[in-house]
Amino acid sequence: MRIATYNVNGVNGRLANLLEWLGDTRPDVACLQELKAPAERFPEGPIREAGYGAIWHGQKSWNGVAILARGCEPIETRRGLAGDPQDVQSRYIEAAVGGVIVASLYAPNGNPQPGPKFGFKLNWLERLRRHGQALLATGQPVVLAGDFNIIPTDLDVYVPERWRDDALFHPRVREAYAQMLDDGWVDALRTRYPDQRVYTFWKYLRNAYQRDAGLRIDHLLLSPSLAPRLRDAGVDREHRGRPHASDHGAVWIEIADG
Repeated sequence: MRIATYNVNGVNGRLANLLEWLGDTRPDVACLQELKAPAERFPEGPIREAGYGAIWHGQKSWNGVAILARGCEPIETRRGLAGDPQDVQSRYIEAAVGGVIVASLYAPNGNPQPGPKFGFKLNWLERLRRHGQALLATGQPVVLAGDFNIIPTDLDVYVPERWRDDALFHPRVREAYAQMLDDGWVDALRTRYPDQRVYTFWKYLRNAYQRDAGLRIDHLLLSPSLAPRLRDAGVDREHRGRPHASDHGAVWIEIADG
């Protein structure tokens, strides 16, 4: 089973890129982020024509998450995180697909910090952790996939010194990620490449992609019941270099049948 996460940076503006990627890589499950479209403008028709059922949680101009499943319908289990009734941003959706619970998430950026946006990010990550703990307690196979907007370690960023004051690299944000790993979640890409620099995002500025001046902010976290089934993981970075591409590369895992 191939599960991928892909921040598409505008599902309608980059629909051709998305469909090309789906055709080339054929993931069984694709978690999408940053749809930048209200629910009624999600391109359900073209995605179904590509062979995928879908659920989505849209928002006008910003945010937005979706889960696609090849040849079947994802069974929605949750949208949004509990704990803040004032949070109306479309950042979390969860479904059962092929015997696995899969979440597509888009964490807040948090800049500038300090400030209210950074406070919202820390609160959102704590709510994610609490929900993750509840998922772990079920013992089910679970994947938390998406754009976490967290650079976990110095190994995950080109020239770490330039990012010390950024909300993606703040010690409290890195600690929040480390706490989730302490809870039992397994970082799939880092498990596959324990000592290598592997990036998932490259800015459009200053030829960052061509220079491989990137960040690793897109992650797939596996529950302890699923982690032993991990067979491979990687980044579809070649698609990042295509015309009109998202600034993210899709990240994927292969898991053995349960």
